[in-house]
Amino acid sequence: MEHQFDKRTIIIDSDPGQDDAIALLFALAAVDRLEVRAITVVAGNVPVDRAARNALVVRDWADRPEIPVYAGCRRPLVRELTTAESVHGKNGLDGVPLHEPQAGVSTGHAVDFLINTLRSSPEGSVTLCLIGPSTNFAAAVIQAPDVAARIKEIVMMGGCYFTRGNVTPVAEFNVYVDPHAANLVFQSGIPLTVLPLDVTHKALTTPGRIEKLRNLGNRCGNTVAQILTSYERHHIENFRLEGGPLHDPCVIGYLLDSSLFLGREVNVVVETQSELTLGETVVDWNGVTRRAMNAFWINDIDAEGFYSLLTKSMARLP
Repeated sequence: MEHQFDKRTIIIDSDPGQDDAIALLFALAAVDRLEVRAITVVAGNVPVDRAARNALVVRDWADRPEIPVYAGCRRPLVRELTTAESVHGKNGLDGVPLHEPQAGVSTGHAVDFLINTLRSSPEGSVTLCLIGPSTNFAAAVIQAPDVAARIKEIVMMGGCYFTRGNVTPVAEFNVYVDPHAANLVFQSGIPLTVLPLDVTHKALTTPGRIEKLRNLGNRCGNTVAQILTSYERHHIENFRLEGGPLHDPCVIGYLLDSSLFLGREVNVVVETQSELTLGETVVDWNGVTRRAMNAFWINDIDAEGFYSLLTKSMARLP
């Protein structure tokens, strides 16, 4: 029997980034399942202007010029910006040639777009996909606390607990870049699903998985295969992993088929005081603090099912 799915309205907040680019393509391919209202861009993997340009390039790859791209915060709420060009390359999309985008960013700041769009949306109607630092979201709810009620759910890539950090011994990059903003996400009271390193490190590339994407015979399949080849090489050399973990695409995979993922309701607090453990996501996995649960923390994935879904989605693009 065919599954009947409701179409979900989403806004993707991103800092493209190699795996972000793949997540954006994944979402843009799912036209029957996801209505992408906009891509909002934040400083993270690369500075915000470069991130915005990359989002425009990815939009062109998918041939979706109607999706607006808004540039947002240039730096975290409190700290100075930390970027990740050492992972993603100077331009953020290492491994593929980049063209001049066909059109520019939309007029206005991403935070204003979030506030105005959420205020004009019915209560609980928009899913926010946070796949970079959470600065734009935090700035929006600080300026306009009323918009929180309009958000159906936040699905976030960030944090780590069972798997240790990828930017410090205990911190994952998206949370570490703006831990104060990330803590606001966890304190927001909005239904929250988190895809941390615990699960993304179980969604590793393999030569076979990359080859299936390359063999699709379309532009986007080949582009994703090229990106993943560069991305995989870095993670094998620098993190002693067997492949490249597809962090941000896990968010889109979860939205399209949550049955591929397992997790539990937990309480999470982000460390914002200690220099040693700044950005650590302190997950009360066993409920020892008795603090109220504030997140659904995912820690397992059907990796074969996930890559199959990704490959089928890429086949729908140009």
